[in-house]
Amino acid sequence: MSEPDFEDLLSELDPRDMAGFTRKFVDDLQSSMSADLGIVEDSDWNGVLCLGMGGSGAGGLFLKALSDDSGGLPFVVWSDYGLPSWWGPEWLVLATSYSGNTEETLDGVREAISAGGTVVGICSGGELEGILSETDDSVSLRVPPGQMPRSAFGHIFGTQLSACWGLGLLPRPKPEEISAMLSRLSQASAESDLCTNSGMAATLSRSLVGSEIGIVAPTSLGPAAYRFSCQLNENSAMFAGSTDLPEMNHNEIVAWTGKEPHNRALLLFSCDGLNPRTSARIEWMIQEIEATPTWKFQCEGESLLERLLYAAHVTDWISIGVAVLRGEDPSEMPAIESLKEHLASLQ
Repeated sequence: MSEPDFEDLLSELDPRDMAGFTRKFVDDLQSSMSADLGIVEDSDWNGVLCLGMGGSGAGGLFLKALSDDSGGLPFVVWSDYGLPSWWGPEWLVLATSYSGNTEETLDGVREAISAGGTVVGICSGGELEGILSETDDSVSLRVPPGQMPRSAFGHIFGTQLSACWGLGLLPRPKPEEISAMLSRLSQASAESDLCTNSGMAATLSRSLVGSEIGIVAPTSLGPAAYRFSCQLNENSAMFAGSTDLPEMNHNEIVAWTGKEPHNRALLLFSCDGLNPRTSARIEWMIQEIEATPTWKFQCEGESLLERLLYAAHVTDWISIGVAVLRGEDPSEMPAIESLKEHLASLQ
């Protein structure tokens, strides 16, 4: 029996064109990173608090990883109402809400402004843009509307990066390094397109259908692994979870090697330049853990930024592939919409 054709499946099950938005990821990223935001350098902060939920919040985790790797300021991610008790106005707030109407993010923004804080907002309009337009010390940066937040990651994260580079919060790569990175990402995007019906994304999609998926990643790649698990939750309507190395070797690894049989696939993220002990842990797990299938996913790139972006983009394709193979529309999320309607009825 021949394998299903992804182009046919997408034509039938992807009416809102999640695949089309995914194809534009590198172009979206490039245009957002190169946009003139009119921001002047201002790095005199104790740190950066990143507010955001769901697809709008993923970029904050990526920024934190980059700062942990080579930044000068701490980045902390907050995905809840309000603000952490320790926050003060000496911490810049980077608030991201694609719609501009995410209630948890708006709650934190209002608290920050009332306490004299400075907010850089990223949105496509909505209430967040309105609030910040009335605040002298804050600014709203607009991204193109009309997509689901998780499909607009190129716009969102590109704008977050550009803002952090412009403010001097993160070191900006050289122009030739950015150009080379985007070229390699474009090539990876073309090779991962499901409509080729070949390549790693198509192969992994077919192998992962029917299993819960456990994703294990070195701490530096953890944000991409976590985002992949969320994409599988939303796009593919399936259970998936991620955990970091070496931490999971002190707890979750016991469950993977227990006597109770499980129907869970294992995907191990890896890349060049890891601590040799972390690499040894990955290789041991490949040999010793009995999971079908088990994949080692190599995150390609010349820098941590590129490896994170490569992983995020290729796994987006995998999540869409798994979705349509399961007969799911990758844009549908009825439970989230139902919950929003319920919460709106309580106000």
